[in-house]
Amino acid sequence: LQYWFRQALSKKPKVPVSPESTPSDVSQPSSQDSNPPQCLSSVVSPTPPPTNTGTSSSSSSSGRWSKDYDVCVCHSEQDLVAAQELVSYLEDSPAGLRCFLQLRDATPGGAIVSELCQALSNSHCCVLLITPGFLQDPWCKYQMLQALTQSPGAEGCTIPLLSGLTRAAYPAELRFMYFVDGQGPDHGFRQVKQAVMRYLQTLS
Repeated sequence: LQYWFRQALSKKPKVPVSPESTPSDVSQPSSQDSNPPQCLSSVVSPTPPPTNTGTSSSSSSSGRWSKDYDVCVCHSEQDLVAAQELVSYLEDSPAGLRCFLQLRDATPGGAIVSELCQALSNSHCCVLLITPGFLQDPWCKYQMLQALTQSPGAEGCTIPLLSGLTRAAYPAELRFMYFVDGQGPDHGFRQVKQAVMRYLQTLS
């Protein structure tokens, strides 16, 4: 009996472990551990590249294509051959200028006045082939005044081409404009084309 009591007293009592307690060798996750790794938290969804809102080459030239013609050639009936030569020169150039020639492009059966006004409003530039026949024709003077009325504030869109006349015969209505001298070897056609191209460049 004494031996049994001695064995019972020599044993250490076991301390009960609370279910809420945590073993000391198991570390609790820190607040920093709860955050995602730095390499992941710094990843941001890629921003799509900005949309190119710049004007394309086709739309930059839309100003020119907003009208049916680049040039409307006004001339007297007796200067039809010279007007046809000018139109051929402009249309056959690398620029491929679109020209309105009344006897060629007017709508059959259309009223002459309305056809002219429509042609002027549908053309960026107007070339006035000013010759002795032009000054003697009341219809040509009407074309000239109508061309000035269509674009009163647009510089360069009305291009006078003086042919077979002196400076003194230059119409008073056009004295505020420089004219192209048609006495050169190419009858001033090259200068007319350059003037038209210069004006068309302002539209882009």
